Amino acid sequence: MIRSLILTGVFFIFVSSLFVDAQDQRPAGSEGTPGNRRRMPPLVMEIEARVLNNEREIVWSQSQTRAAIMGSPVRIRLDGSNIVVALQFTAFVRRQSSVLAAQGQIWIEDANGAINYYTSMQTIPMEYNEPIYFYPLGTSAQLDSTIVIIITVNQNRENTVVTENEN
Repeated sequence: MIRSLILTGVFFIFVSSLFVDAQDQRPAGSEGTPGNRRRMPPLVMEIEARVLNNEREIVWSQSQTRAAIMGSPVRIRLDGSNIVVALQFTAFVRRQSSVLAAQGQIWIEDANGAINYYTSMQTIPMEYNEPIYFYPLGTSAQLDSTIVIIITVNQNRENTVVTENEN
């Protein structure tokens, strides 16, 4: 009887010490209040969408600057007379390497009224301030035009303004 009480007491002390240790462990740099967590600073994505004709001349362009949080997607939608482009970009910043996950969905109405759907997804190595070229439809010569998206990911700057410019 006494032996089982001692074992039960040791067990409860062991379990309660695990619980206390788990609560006391905080990430490095999170001193201060218990709710204070160290977070990655927000990112800024500069996105330029271009439509090029067969001669590689810019027919249309639009620029946007968006605030981004690591691991959260930034969505862009472009609407044209016979095309809808839905894009999603997600930056994953790691200590040794960073990547940008780019997903594109495109609906195009052809001359016969049929709707064609294209999708693409790429994981692209990324460096800050380095432009990344994403071709959601590829660079096929079959198409009348090419869509190119140029993304530049920067660390957050003070007073960053979210903009949208269309030419």
